[in-house]
Amino acid sequence: MPSLTAPVPPASAAPLRSFLTLDQLGPHGLRALLDLTARLKRDPEPFRNSLAGGRLGMLFDKPSTRTRVSFESAAWTLGMLPIVLRPDELQIGRGETISDTGHTLSLYLNAIAVRTFSQASLEELAAASSIPVINALTNEHHPCQAVADVMTLEETFGTLAGISVAFIGDGDNVCHSLMQAAALAGFELRVATPPGYEPDPGITAAAREAGRATGGTILLTNDPVEAVSGVQAVYTDVWTSMGKEAEQATRKATFAGFTVDAPLMRHASTRAIFLHCLPAHRGEEVAAEVIDGPASRVWPQAENRMHTEAALLYTIVAGDPGGERLP
Repeated sequence: MPSLTAPVPPASAAPLRSFLTLDQLGPHGLRALLDLTARLKRDPEPFRNSLAGGRLGMLFDKPSTRTRVSFESAAWTLGMLPIVLRPDELQIGRGETISDTGHTLSLYLNAIAVRTFSQASLEELAAASSIPVINALTNEHHPCQAVADVMTLEETFGTLAGISVAFIGDGDNVCHSLMQAAALAGFELRVATPPGYEPDPGITAAAREAGRATGGTILLTNDPVEAVSGVQAVYTDVWTSMGKEAEQATRKATFAGFTVDAPLMRHASTRAIFLHCLPAHRGEEVAAEVIDGPASRVWPQAENRMHTEAALLYTIVAGDPGGERLP
């Protein structure tokens, strides 16, 4: 296994562990990742070049700002070479199978971060790969974002115990991973969506069941005020995600009344913070006075993507979840 001074061994020796959904971590795994991230953020020097000689493939079917730059920065922190791969530059764009692509990339890389549409395609790639595959976003899940979200909450309040978070908007990928985060970390999550835009019932049921062991709870409602009342954090996302642009006009009408503005924030705790995974559309899902106001923590939240992803890469490539091999 790699150490602080030794280069990463051949890709074939990398741990056979992928990060496809947040619930794979379990409560103890999430806790270890958060603790390692806090250590890395506080003192990054022991982590520098800890994975020297490693190579991170970044297969992006969707455009990105935060995900691409945060993963590249995280890789460089660890001494890895990040290699951005676009489908139109690969043979997969000309019909090569996902399985063959996974087999091939495993010969050259130590891990692959994938930002794509279908969770099923991601899982097919992971099944064919002999190296870790990281979900950098699919239509169904956004686990890397959720880890940064939880870290931001803990940094702000000092603990996750006893806090309540409201998610206002579309019950899709960001919401799904946030529900799993609530279940693993043991906090209350209230999700307010328009009728018909609720999160996936199977993912919701599984999160509720997992939360029984930690005290994490999931409440679904169609009333933003009910969701926000008394919470410590209010979270929203864009109303129209990538790939759903044809629904934009319909969604804008349907989500009217779900804007996180100052009147809605007044129903939250007086110390409530505002979170958003970005990019943001001011005047739609959030008012400028909120995202640019004193309650906003969107920029520390965005920064934490880089730190959590560096800790994640170290964990799965080095196979050292607690950072025990670091000085």
